[in-house]
Amino acid sequence: MNTAVAERAAWRGAPVLLLAIVLAWSLAIGAELTGSVQWVHHHRLVVDGVNPWLSLALFLLAWQIHIAAMMLPTALPMVGLFRQVAGGQRHPGLARAGFLGGYLVVWTLFGGAALVGDALLDGAIQRWHWLIHRPEWIAGPVLVVAGAFQFSALKDRCLDICRQPRSFLLNHYRQGVPAAFMLGMHHGWFCLGCCWALMVVMFIVGIANLLWMAPLALLMLYEKVGRHGRRVARSSGAALMLIGVLVIADPAWIPNLLPAH
Repeated sequence: MNTAVAERAAWRGAPVLLLAIVLAWSLAIGAELTGSVQWVHHHRLVVDGVNPWLSLALFLLAWQIHIAAMMLPTALPMVGLFRQVAGGQRHPGLARAGFLGGYLVVWTLFGGAALVGDALLDGAIQRWHWLIHRPEWIAGPVLVVAGAFQFSALKDRCLDICRQPRSFLLNHYRQGVPAAFMLGMHHGWFCLGCCWALMVVMFIVGIANLLWMAPLALLMLYEKVGRHGRRVARSSGAALMLIGVLVIADPAWIPNLLPAH
Protein backbone atom coordinates (compact mmCIF):
# COMPACT_ATOMS: atom_id res chain seq x y z
CA MET A 1 0.00 0.00 0.00
CA ASN A 2 1.58 3.34 -1.04
CA THR A 3 1.62 6.38 1.22
CA ALA A 4 -1.26 8.19 -0.48
CA VAL A 5 -3.55 5.16 -0.22
CA ALA A 6 -2.53 4.57 3.38
CA GLU A 7 -3.28 8.16 4.31
CA ARG A 8 -6.72 8.05 2.67
CA ALA A 9 -7.43 4.89 4.67
CA ALA A 10 -6.25 6.68 7.81
CA TRP A 11 -8.73 9.49 7.20
CA ARG A 12 -11.60 7.01 6.84
CA GLY A 13 -10.51 5.28 10.05
CA ALA A 14 -11.05 8.35 12.25
CA PRO A 15 -14.85 8.87 12.35
CA VAL A 16 -14.81 10.53 15.79
CA LEU A 17 -12.26 13.11 14.68
CA LEU A 18 -14.12 13.71 11.44
CA LEU A 19 -17.26 14.31 13.50
CA ALA A 20 -15.33 16.76 15.71
CA ILE A 21 -14.22 18.68 12.62
CA VAL A 22 -17.76 18.82 11.22
CA LEU A 23 -19.09 19.94 14.61
CA ALA A 24 -16.43 22.66 14.94
CA TRP A 25 -17.24 24.08 11.51
CA SER A 26 -20.96 23.85 12.26
CA LEU A 27 -20.48 25.85 15.45
CA ALA A 28 -18.36 28.46 13.66
CA ILE A 29 -20.91 28.86 10.87
CA GLY A 30 -23.80 28.84 13.33
CA ALA A 31 -22.19 31.58 15.41
CA GLU A 32 -21.77 33.68 12.27
CA LEU A 33 -25.34 33.17 11.07
CA THR A 34 -26.92 33.88 14.45
CA GLY A 35 -24.89 37.04 15.08
CA SER A 36 -23.28 35.63 18.22
CA VAL A 37 -19.77 35.37 16.78
CA GLN A 38 -18.56 38.35 18.84
CA TRP A 39 -18.75 36.25 22.02
CA VAL A 40 -16.07 33.88 20.76
CA HIS A 41 -13.87 36.59 19.27
CA HIS A 42 -10.55 37.16 21.02
CA HIS A 43 -10.95 40.94 20.76
CA ARG A 44 -13.75 40.65 23.33
CA LEU A 45 -11.56 39.09 26.00
CA VAL A 46 -12.45 42.05 28.22
CA VAL A 47 -15.92 43.41 27.54
CA ASP A 48 -18.25 45.63 29.53
CA GLY A 49 -20.46 43.73 31.91
CA VAL A 50 -18.67 40.39 31.50
CA ASN A 51 -16.33 38.90 34.09
CA PRO A 52 -12.77 38.79 32.63
CA TRP A 53 -12.34 35.15 33.69
CA LEU A 54 -15.57 34.25 31.90
CA SER A 55 -14.31 36.07 28.83
CA LEU A 56 -11.04 34.14 29.05
CA ALA A 57 -12.94 30.86 29.36
CA LEU A 58 -14.97 31.78 26.28
CA PHE A 59 -11.77 32.47 24.36
CA LEU A 60 -10.19 29.15 25.38
CA LEU A 61 -13.34 27.32 24.34
CA ALA A 62 -13.45 29.19 21.04
CA TRP A 63 -9.75 28.44 20.48
CA GLN A 64 -10.29 24.68 20.87
CA ILE A 65 -13.13 24.86 18.34
CA HIS A 66 -10.89 26.93 16.11
CA ILE A 67 -8.07 24.36 16.30
CA ALA A 68 -10.49 21.50 15.64
CA ALA A 69 -11.80 23.30 12.55
CA MET A 70 -8.52 24.54 11.08
CA MET A 71 -5.66 22.36 12.32
CA LEU A 72 -7.17 18.95 13.02
CA PRO A 73 -7.94 18.28 9.32
CA THR A 74 -4.27 18.85 8.49
CA ALA A 75 -3.21 16.37 11.20
CA LEU A 76 -5.62 13.58 10.28
CA PRO A 77 -3.13 11.62 8.13
CA MET A 78 -0.65 11.57 11.02
CA VAL A 79 -3.34 10.77 13.60
CA GLY A 80 -4.74 7.99 11.42
CA LEU A 81 -1.34 6.42 10.85
CA PHE A 82 -0.60 6.58 14.57
CA ARG A 83 -3.91 4.82 15.20
CA GLN A 84 -2.85 1.99 12.90
CA VAL A 85 0.63 1.66 14.40
CA ALA A 86 -0.56 1.92 18.02
CA GLY A 87 -3.25 -0.74 17.54
CA GLY A 88 -0.93 -3.40 18.93
CA GLN A 89 -0.22 -1.56 22.17
CA ARG A 90 -1.60 -2.70 25.50
CA HIS A 91 -3.82 0.41 25.80
CA PRO A 92 -4.28 1.71 22.24
CA GLY A 93 -7.16 4.02 23.15
CA LEU A 94 -5.14 5.74 25.88
CA ALA A 95 -2.17 6.00 23.53
CA ARG A 96 -4.32 7.75 20.90
CA ALA A 97 -5.71 10.10 23.55
CA GLY A 98 -2.18 10.83 24.75
CA PHE A 99 -0.99 11.59 21.23
CA LEU A 100 -3.88 13.98 20.60
CA GLY A 101 -3.34 15.52 24.03
CA GLY A 102 0.27 16.35 23.24
CA TYR A 103 -0.76 17.90 19.94
CA LEU A 104 -3.47 19.93 21.66
CA VAL A 105 -1.08 21.20 24.35
CA VAL A 106 1.25 22.67 21.72
CA TRP A 107 -1.52 24.57 19.95
CA THR A 108 -3.13 25.71 23.21
CA LEU A 109 0.22 27.12 24.36
CA PHE A 110 0.49 28.96 21.06
CA GLY A 111 -3.05 30.32 21.45
CA GLY A 112 -2.22 31.60 24.93
CA ALA A 113 1.02 33.19 23.72
CA ALA A 114 -0.73 34.81 20.77
CA LEU A 115 -3.43 36.14 23.08
CA VAL A 116 -0.80 37.69 25.37
CA GLY A 117 0.87 39.24 22.33
CA ASP A 118 -2.46 40.62 21.18
CA ALA A 119 -3.08 42.12 24.64
CA LEU A 120 0.38 43.74 24.60
CA LEU A 121 -0.37 45.15 21.17
CA ASP A 122 -3.64 46.60 22.46
CA GLY A 123 -1.68 48.19 25.31
CA ALA A 124 0.74 49.74 22.82
CA ILE A 125 -2.17 51.14 20.84
CA GLN A 126 -3.53 52.76 24.00
CA ARG A 127 -0.14 54.43 24.62
CA TRP A 128 0.49 55.43 21.01
CA HIS A 129 -2.87 56.81 20.00
CA TRP A 130 -1.83 57.44 16.40
CA LEU A 131 -1.98 53.66 15.87
CA ILE A 132 -5.73 53.73 16.53
CA HIS A 133 -6.12 55.69 13.32
CA ARG A 134 -3.45 53.73 11.44
CA PRO A 135 -4.61 50.08 11.57
CA GLU A 136 -2.82 49.49 8.27
CA TRP A 137 0.50 49.70 10.15
CA ILE A 138 -0.54 46.67 12.17
CA ALA A 139 -2.44 44.55 9.68
CA GLY A 140 -0.21 45.24 6.68
CA PRO A 141 3.15 44.21 8.21
CA VAL A 142 1.61 41.07 9.75
CA LEU A 143 0.34 40.00 6.34
CA VAL A 144 3.72 40.74 4.73
CA VAL A 145 5.62 38.78 7.41
CA ALA A 146 3.19 35.85 7.15
CA GLY A 147 3.65 35.83 3.40
CA ALA A 148 7.44 36.04 3.63
CA PHE A 149 7.49 33.11 6.08
CA GLN A 150 5.96 30.92 3.37
CA PHE A 151 9.32 31.14 1.55
CA SER A 152 11.49 30.44 4.61
CA ALA A 153 13.74 27.46 5.29
CA LEU A 154 11.90 26.80 8.56
CA LYS A 155 8.61 26.56 6.67
CA ASP A 156 10.18 24.13 4.19
CA ARG A 157 11.67 21.97 6.94
CA CYS A 158 8.45 21.74 8.95
CA LEU A 159 6.34 21.23 5.84
CA ASP A 160 8.57 18.33 4.81
CA ILE A 161 7.92 16.64 8.17
CA CYS A 162 4.17 17.27 7.98
CA ARG A 163 3.98 15.91 4.44
CA GLN A 164 5.73 12.66 5.44
CA PRO A 165 3.91 11.36 8.55
CA ARG A 166 4.92 7.75 7.85
CA SER A 167 8.63 8.60 7.94
CA PHE A 168 8.15 10.59 11.13
CA LEU A 169 6.47 7.64 12.83
CA LEU A 170 9.13 5.19 11.69
CA ASN A 171 11.83 7.39 13.23
CA HIS A 172 10.14 8.44 16.48
CA TYR A 173 7.43 5.96 17.47
CA ARG A 174 7.65 4.37 20.93
CA GLN A 175 5.07 2.36 22.84
CA GLY A 176 3.33 3.62 25.97
CA VAL A 177 0.98 6.47 26.83
CA PRO A 178 3.69 8.91 28.00
CA ALA A 179 5.64 8.24 24.81
CA ALA A 180 2.49 8.85 22.77
CA PHE A 181 1.97 12.18 24.52
CA MET A 182 5.55 13.25 23.83
CA LEU A 183 5.24 12.10 20.23
CA GLY A 184 2.11 14.23 19.85
CA MET A 185 3.95 17.25 21.23
CA HIS A 186 6.97 16.53 19.02
CA HIS A 187 4.90 16.41 15.85
CA GLY A 188 2.77 19.30 17.11
CA TRP A 189 5.84 21.55 17.21
CA PHE A 190 6.53 20.81 13.54
CA CYS A 191 2.89 21.52 12.74
CA LEU A 192 3.15 24.79 14.64
CA GLY A 193 6.39 25.63 12.87
CA CYS A 194 4.66 25.10 9.55
CA CYS A 195 1.48 27.08 10.23
CA TRP A 196 2.10 29.62 13.02
CA ALA A 197 2.37 32.63 10.70
CA LEU A 198 -0.95 31.87 9.01
CA MET A 199 -2.58 31.46 12.40
CA VAL A 200 -1.20 34.84 13.50
CA VAL A 201 -3.08 36.30 10.54
CA MET A 202 -6.24 34.92 12.14
CA PHE A 203 -5.47 36.93 15.27
CA ILE A 204 -5.34 40.08 13.17
CA VAL A 205 -8.57 39.45 11.29
CA GLY A 206 -10.33 37.68 14.20
CA ILE A 207 -10.27 33.97 14.98
CA ALA A 208 -13.98 33.67 14.19
CA ASN A 209 -13.74 35.49 10.86
CA LEU A 210 -15.08 32.94 8.37
CA LEU A 211 -14.02 35.01 5.35
CA TRP A 212 -10.39 34.26 6.28
CA MET A 213 -10.86 31.11 8.34
CA ALA A 214 -12.17 28.93 5.50
CA PRO A 215 -9.57 29.76 2.80
CA LEU A 216 -6.65 29.61 5.25
CA ALA A 217 -7.86 26.23 6.54
CA LEU A 218 -8.02 24.90 2.98
CA LEU A 219 -4.58 26.36 2.26
CA MET A 220 -2.96 24.68 5.28
CA LEU A 221 -4.65 21.39 4.45
CA TYR A 222 -3.51 21.41 0.83
CA GLU A 223 0.03 22.43 1.80
CA LYS A 224 0.33 19.22 3.82
CA VAL A 225 -1.57 16.69 1.71
CA GLY A 226 -1.81 18.17 -1.80
CA ARG A 227 0.41 17.10 -4.65
CA HIS A 228 1.67 20.66 -5.23
CA GLY A 229 1.66 21.72 -1.60
CA ARG A 230 5.04 23.45 -1.64
CA ARG A 231 4.23 25.40 -4.79
CA VAL A 232 0.87 26.49 -3.37
CA ALA A 233 2.59 27.57 -0.13
CA ARG A 234 4.86 29.90 -2.07
CA SER A 235 2.04 31.23 -4.24
CA SER A 236 -0.02 31.97 -1.16
CA GLY A 237 2.98 33.69 0.40
CA ALA A 238 3.30 36.00 -2.58
CA ALA A 239 -0.45 36.74 -2.41
CA LEU A 240 -0.29 37.58 1.31
CA MET A 241 2.68 39.87 0.80
CA LEU A 242 0.86 41.66 -2.01
CA ILE A 243 -2.27 42.09 0.12
CA GLY A 244 -0.14 43.41 2.99
CA VAL A 245 1.54 45.98 0.74
CA LEU A 246 -1.84 47.06 -0.64
CA VAL A 247 -3.22 47.47 2.88
CA ILE A 248 -0.25 49.65 3.87
CA ALA A 249 -0.37 51.71 0.67
CA ASP A 250 -4.14 52.17 0.62
CA PRO A 251 -5.96 51.70 3.96
CA ALA A 252 -9.28 51.77 2.08
CA TRP A 253 -8.69 48.03 1.56
CA ILE A 254 -9.10 47.35 5.27
CA PRO A 255 -12.93 47.35 5.58
CA ASN A 256 -13.14 44.73 2.82
CA LEU A 257 -10.24 42.52 3.90
CA LEU A 258 -10.53 42.86 7.67
CA PRO A 259 -14.27 43.10 8.37
CA ALA A 260 -13.73 42.18 12.03
CA HIS A 261 -12.15 45.63 12.50
